[in-house]
Amino acid sequence: MLLTLTTTHRPATDLGHLLHKHPGRVHEIEVAFGGARVFFPQATEERCTAALLLDVDPVQLSRRRPDAALEEYVNDRPYVVSSFVSVALGKAFGTALGGRSKERQALADQPIPLRAEMPALPARGGEPILRRLFEPLGYRIEVTRHTLDPAFPAWGDSPYCQVALEAECRLADLLRHLYVLIPVLDDRKHYWVDEREIEKLLRRGEGWLAGHPDKKLIVDRYLRHRGRLTRLALARLTEDEEVDAEEHRRVRDEEELQLERPLKLNDVRLAAVADELQRLGARTVLDLGCGEGRLIERLLKAGQFERIVGLDASVRALEIAHRRLHLEEAGPRLRERVELLHGALTYRDPRMDGFDAAALVEVVEHLDPPRLASFERVVWQHARPRAVVLTTPNREYNAKFENLSAGTLRHKDHRFEWTRAELEAWARGVGDRFGYDTRFGGIGETDAELGPPTQVVVFTRAD
Repeated sequence: MLLTLTTTHRPATDLGHLLHKHPGRVHEIEVAFGGARVFFPQATEERCTAALLLDVDPVQLSRRRPDAALEEYVNDRPYVVSSFVSVALGKAFGTALGGRSKERQALADQPIPLRAEMPALPARGGEPILRRLFEPLGYRIEVTRHTLDPAFPAWGDSPYCQVALEAECRLADLLRHLYVLIPVLDDRKHYWVDEREIEKLLRRGEGWLAGHPDKKLIVDRYLRHRGRLTRLALARLTEDEEVDAEEHRRVRDEEELQLERPLKLNDVRLAAVADELQRLGARTVLDLGCGEGRLIERLLKAGQFERIVGLDASVRALEIAHRRLHLEEAGPRLRERVELLHGALTYRDPRMDGFDAAALVEVVEHLDPPRLASFERVVWQHARPRAVVLTTPNREYNAKFENLSAGTLRHKDHRFEWTRAELEAWARGVGDRFGYDTRFGGIGETDAELGPPTQVVVFTRAD
């Protein structure tokens, strides 16, 4: 069985550094069920491909079981990408799976163009299940279904597919997705599963599994449909997700409002965004990262907005928004206008599609930089509203906050804060890639040198 990883990042041969494998050599990997090799069929400055070739020995496997039936000797395991490949990935590319690179750490931390190809991947559920699992993670998928003998249609469709995945992402993210989802697609692990497998799943699924729309299916198949283990893993995922989201929300509520309260900046910001959405003529609005529903509360006062949907990763924040908006005792008209959804901004979600406008109020700075590429595709490529209104802090203005140390970000939960030039460069890049025009402005009292405390960019679809 064969799996290849390709990049066109220049110089492409840096892939060898990221995988800790020299492109000029064949690397032998010790596995218990046969032989594994890593080699580079192509290694140029423009394009580099690493191949993992795994030779599963069914006879060697069967000798461990004295009661082995003929099926243990004659099966598809030597020829398909299965849980054997996941084990080999962990052994061959363990350092890369962990996101570490001794010589190219900056490159390991950034998204690069990557393509994974698997000539024979068992997919129980066919192309639909492949798309359900990989498209929310931001991958472009090419699928060719292998056919059984056309002379015998009663045999049905083949479960095997030739699959190619493409994305601009961190190598570690691609490897983790493959590590977990290959055995999920095959739905047939070759080894015993116990509670230790939960820890492995949570470790490799960190940062993406909790927010995946099909996480229950993934967990159930990965743990071989063992109900108790599945329930334990899902409880851990839900607990971790809610704790993390609630901690982020608590930090934002306490620190952000305390720092900016003298300027009444939050009120000014929400009013400015609501006004902009009205000027855009939007009738349906998506509030991404809606939190406790403060913007939605303002929008409801304007009869222009016929449908408002808020989406947030924090269940606790959505419960507060539900109470703030009095949805429990709401009449039919209000229930038609407002909907609150639980979800993440780095996973494709069809519930985001078809809106006139989307609002991202003080949200982008809370995302880890490696996740920005997925976030961009989710909002501007897939959801693709007619307009997007985005606000984010202006880092230059931080010098005016007396209780903020020099060089410190405005809030502990912020992963970064952009200067005006950095925001403009990022936003124009997004606009160019996805077909949006950009308009820049500020919110709050503007300093002649440092600019406004809050930056705003309005994206409008060029078509």
